[in-house]
Amino acid sequence: MNKLFKVGLIGCGHIAETYFRAHKYFNNFKIIKCADIKRKAAEKCAKTYNIKALSVGEILKDKEIEIILNLTVPKAHYKVAKSALEHNKHVYSEKPMAININDGKLLLKIAKNRKLYIGNAPDTFLGGGNQMSKNLLEKKSIGKINLGNAIFAFPGVQSYHPDPEPWFAKKEGGPVIDMGPYYITALVNLLGPAKEVRANLMKGVNYRKIGIGPKKGKKIKVHCPTTYLSTIVFENGTIIRLTLSFDVVAHQRNHIELYGTKGSIIVPDPNMFGGSVFICTKLGNPWKEFKTQKMPLGKINIRSKSLRANESSTNANYRGAGLAEMAYCIENKKKHRCSGELSLHVLDIIQSTMKAAKSNKVQKILTTCNKPKSFTLKEIKKILN
Repeated sequence: MNKLFKVGLIGCGHIAETYFRAHKYFNNFKIIKCADIKRKAAEKCAKTYNIKALSVGEILKDKEIEIILNLTVPKAHYKVAKSALEHNKHVYSEKPMAININDGKLLLKIAKNRKLYIGNAPDTFLGGGNQMSKNLLEKKSIGKINLGNAIFAFPGVQSYHPDPEPWFAKKEGGPVIDMGPYYITALVNLLGPAKEVRANLMKGVNYRKIGIGPKKGKKIKVHCPTTYLSTIVFENGTIIRLTLSFDVVAHQRNHIELYGTKGSIIVPDPNMFGGSVFICTKLGNPWKEFKTQKMPLGKINIRSKSLRANESSTNANYRGAGLAEMAYCIENKKKHRCSGELSLHVLDIIQSTMKAAKSNKVQKILTTCNKPKSFTLKEIKKILN
């Protein structure tokens, strides 16, 4: 039986409910206390989930807590993660690990010096959709991958998030920081590390209107670019065109398509855990479907309709898998997949994309990482209830 790690949550906002639901799926962690800079938010969370509310300072010093789950806003990720490590606690943060690469490097240095684990979302690449794609690619089902397209494009988080201001802030806002981690992490999982990027940007409307919650109807100012068009060159020679936009009402393109010497593959939504994979190996032939609905982290598990972007009765959502996998690796002294090294490399690509777009110059990716190993059925079963 796995050790049950006691987790302290910092940041009781919109995404917290998803991690509490993860208790149903995973057997080796439990959120027992929570904190937030807004005391009322912590108290509401504690009441909802029958746990104890503390101040941020108290939860960091609490000797019972072994892992800090950092669900704060992006600009606070670094500060909270650093404090957790300095209090000798492992830390798992929502994406991105920080909003600048130097902070990310410092987090890795502190974790290494203190022999602590640092993990980061997204963990969606551990799900059935991306893992099925990975298995097919590693079997050379479509030969050597030469190029591909990836796209995330929709009107913006203001439609479903009650507090969307950070997504349009000057330093932490924009689609590259928000959705880039899902797409870039998925691509690194499939293709390995990247070596350079070039990009262009644009800014859509100057104001957005909040569509939900107590501030519904309020207009907020946009302080950042809201569309990035980039070209990423990977170390293996693959070239990917990646579009990330908050300015598109609707489109009919696939999330990720990769083109190889023997065929093409459609990779499902990297913001989700499941979804079918499709392969075509001859011009004019039908696409062959590889379903993931029977895979442990691909089964549809969301039955109720929700306004959340990642909540749908047609999707698999097992957020928390990365935290559970990290906890298992802590106990067994193994290398976890949602690692600080992977997250730092993804952050490097994110920051380089934004810099390339602003400067109109090619940016070299200065970090690298190991391509994550496949998440096997045997390994997955060890952390499932």
